[in-house]
Order: sequence, then C-alpha cells, then structure tokens
Amino acid sequence: MESSRSMNSAKPVSGTVTNRAAVLGSPIEHSLSPVLHNAGYEAAGLTGWHYSRQQCVADDLADLVSNADPSFRGFSVTMPCKFAALAVADEVTDRAREIGSANTLTRIDDNRWRADNTDCEGVIAAIGELLGPDSPVHAVIVGAGGTARAVMWALRHIGVREVTVVNRTDRSGEYTDLAAGMVLNFVDFEAPLADITSASDLVISTVPAGAADYVASDLAHAPVFDVIYDPWPTRLAVEAAANGYRTVGGLSMLAGQAYAQFEQFTGVDAPRQAMRDALMRHANS
Repeated sequence: MESSRSMNSAKPVSGTVTNRAAVLGSPIEHSLSPVLHNAGYEAAGLTGWHYSRQQCVADDLADLVSNADPSFRGFSVTMPCKFAALAVADEVTDRAREIGSANTLTRIDDNRWRADNTDCEGVIAAIGELLGPDSPVHAVIVGAGGTARAVMWALRHIGVREVTVVNRTDRSGEYTDLAAGMVLNFVDFEAPLADITSASDLVISTVPAGAADYVASDLAHAPVFDVIYDPWPTRLAVEAAANGYRTVGGLSMLAGQAYAQFEQFTGVDAPRQAMRDALMRHANS
C-alpha cells in the first residue's frame, strides 16, 4: 500500500492531519469526492481532517484497507471496488446487503470495518431535485448493473409501484427481492421505448457515457436523471430537455451519497449546503 502522504489530494494540506478519509477506485483522478468532503470539514470546523484520492483495483482493496494507517476513519469506494468492499467488511448494513455492494467503509475499531451503501440516498436526493414534491408511480431504469441495484432499492423505498428495466438481457431473477412489492418488467433496446417512457414518470439512466446514445431520442419522453456527470449534459439529457422535460445529472447523486458518508466517518452532521455549493462551484469553474 502507498503511504498516506502519497495519496492524491484535492488541495495542499495545511496543519497537522490527525483524521483521514479517501476515495478508492480506478480510475480515480476524476473523482470530485475530495471537493465535497474537504469543504464539509472546513464548514463544520473539523480541524485536522483531510480527504484524498487513492488508486485501487478490486484485488488490492483488502490489503489496502487492512493495512490502512490508524488515522484513516473511512473510505468512499467507487468502481471497480464496490463488490470487494462488501466482502472485506466485518459488518454490513441491511441496505448494502440487499443492494449487493458497498460504497462506504467506516472504521469500527482498530481492526474492523463496516460496509454501507449510500448510493441509494444519492438517488433519492437526485429524484427529489428532479420531481420536487411529485411522487413517481412508474419509473424506467436503463441498465441493470450495480448502480441500477441501488436505484431499484431507492425506488422501492420512495413508493414507486412499477419499474421497467431496459437492458440487453433479462436479469429479472436477480432483482426479485429488490423489487418486492413492485411490478417489475424487463425489456430490451428493441422495445417501443418511446411509448414506454411516455407512460412513465421518470427515466433513470445508469449506463456508461455514450452507451445508450443511439436510443436517446426514444428514451427522452419523461423527466431524466442520468447518473453521468462528466461529460454533461449527456445526449439523453439534451434530448429530454428539448422535449420540455427537466433533467438532473450525476452531481446531484454524488452530493447526496456523500452526506451520509461524511456523517459516518466524522460523527458530525454534514453541512450539506456548503458541500453542495463547493461541488457546484468546482464543476462550473
């Protein structure tokens, strides 16, 4: 493992650092998590705290976490390490177990870590920003990977009654428990997507940038939440906006999932507005 001094930093560290956190993944240079967390430390008056980036692949996660300096209070985990994060934890929250992956590792004591998945909170925050007080009944999810599972968990918990998943293969068997109490449909990309999305309350795309561009015009017939934040806007967002629908991108989810991480790592309420403002200033600079 690299020493804590070699971890990439969002900005120079001043003063003595006594408590650390970091985001782990590969690639990691693009991550804006340090902007969020370091702004939170400053706004909350947490001196001696610093958050950085660390390049890490799934096979190296267990060694990195087990050998982490005692000053590390927690790790945010992004791809491709989310499934490995669940496996290395000593305790797992119910929602992380249901979703099947973790994006948060919090130190319990010297040798033990707890895994959680706060992505679902980010999804709920983004949907709230997109729809306001409106309660969605039917949602369309594009893709069926790990992020889609967090989305499904969130949709169930906000009371969505029907979900249509657009995916190349039918993976409904993997979603039975997550979709409990909801009507679940799987369709492929050859389905009449314009008709399906026109009858829905929102479309949530969980696929990589560009992956669904060729059907964007067919998907863009409802408010759109696209988990991508770079590049932004995506073609799906542009098409939906041209049709008069509101759109929201991955920055809203990124901020929403970071608040609970901040609170688990520090034990202090997250200064949400200050964190979000810092993220948006950075993204728009």
